[in-house]
Amino acid sequence: MAMARKRALVVDDSKSARVILSRMLEKYDIEVDMAESAEQSIEYLKNNRPDAIFMDHLMPGMDGLQAVQAIKGNPQTAMIPIMMYTSQEGELYVGQARALGAMGVLPKQVRPVDVSKVLYELHLLPDRRDMNEPALLPVEIEGGAPVERAPQPKPASATSIDWGRRVEAAVKDQAVDIRRFIVASLDSFAGRIVSDVRESLPIIPANESIAPPPKSAQPNWVWPVATLAGVLAAAAFAAGWMLVRNDLAHSREEMATLANSNAELTRARADLSGAVKDLTAALTAANAAAAPAAGTSGSGLSPAAPPRIETVPYGEIPFDRTRLDVLRDMLSKLEAQGFRGVLKVTNMAGLFCLTANGSEGYVAAMPSISVSKCDVIGNPFEDSLTGQQRQSLAFANLIAGARQRTAGAISVVVETAGSSKLAAQYPARSDGLTAGEWNRAAGANNRVEFSTEAAP
Repeated sequence: MAMARKRALVVDDSKSARVILSRMLEKYDIEVDMAESAEQSIEYLKNNRPDAIFMDHLMPGMDGLQAVQAIKGNPQTAMIPIMMYTSQEGELYVGQARALGAMGVLPKQVRPVDVSKVLYELHLLPDRRDMNEPALLPVEIEGGAPVERAPQPKPASATSIDWGRRVEAAVKDQAVDIRRFIVASLDSFAGRIVSDVRESLPIIPANESIAPPPKSAQPNWVWPVATLAGVLAAAAFAAGWMLVRNDLAHSREEMATLANSNAELTRARADLSGAVKDLTAALTAANAAAAPAAGTSGSGLSPAAPPRIETVPYGEIPFDRTRLDVLRDMLSKLEAQGFRGVLKVTNMAGLFCLTANGSEGYVAAMPSISVSKCDVIGNPFEDSLTGQQRQSLAFANLIAGARQRTAGAISVVVETAGSSKLAAQYPARSDGLTAGEWNRAAGANNRVEFSTEAAP
């Protein structure tokens, strides 16, 4: 008797986040229903009883924690396990979520192994294959306050794949299977021949002497059967060898295809990097040519100085990594020049050609495919970030320290301008347009600009 499929409810105001988590859950044969707000999820629970609920935190209207409190406060829905599904971190948030009735907190940037462990802990899967690393963050109580204990990291494992050794091992395994098949076939034929010969011989009483049978009495079909057995064994060996050779040729073709795809991806990456550098140089030269006509301010800096542009790869936090180094360098130079005014740091989003990936969410499409085959043209990663999530802790600390260190002479303003202001025009869509051509423009538009405005 087949077991009934489990059902989960995913609650998130971001469509891309709902789709990514739903696809991960469906891989484990779990039916998924979706709600785009906390209010809609409570309405859904009036007529449905899912086996688990994955609840986002920050949503318009009623937020996730309020929804958890409402669900646990209703006797008809209080027993449904709830897993918070959010980018919020820290022991204070984990303790608050558990205090309201949630079982734990699952991060937004979730890995498939985390999803499987959570499903085992929610009893949505029949057995538990891997218990080495808990997906839920353990919380202990010390001094009346919840304290989060981070799981021990796993040792690093090699990610490279030796395809040559895999092919060689597969060929050896098939050769062993063929030899076993031939030996078993010959043993079977030999056993049948011996049995038939014994049955054909006459039974001689014990008190009679045994005389050799005449040559004409011996069966004439023994040698033809033995010959046929040898022919069949040879044919089986030849067929097995052909299968092994075909598998080896197919594996070599796959390896060649992977090598070509990797080379094409490397070339596309180099072309994109070159295009971004050329575009940045052109913008810098154009702004530098227009700067002298604007005059200078009392601080010795041009109020129309060209902005500094730093591109941001898809999937990275805008205000972090190399942009942190650029901000630190600019603040140091402005302080040395005695600048007084505002340093604006503006994030602008590019619209990428993306394909859905069950383990990583949306990723940039292969450069060679047509734009018409993209699952999404947009920036779901950028859309899912809140204001605080766009900058790292080090970036925020650097901004606060600059204002304090200069006694308010220099202030840093962080802005988000969306995707309307373009650094590069997107190509016109056509049947021949590739994802690589489209994403070159998207990569140039996905950027952070640093500009200064001197105080009057």
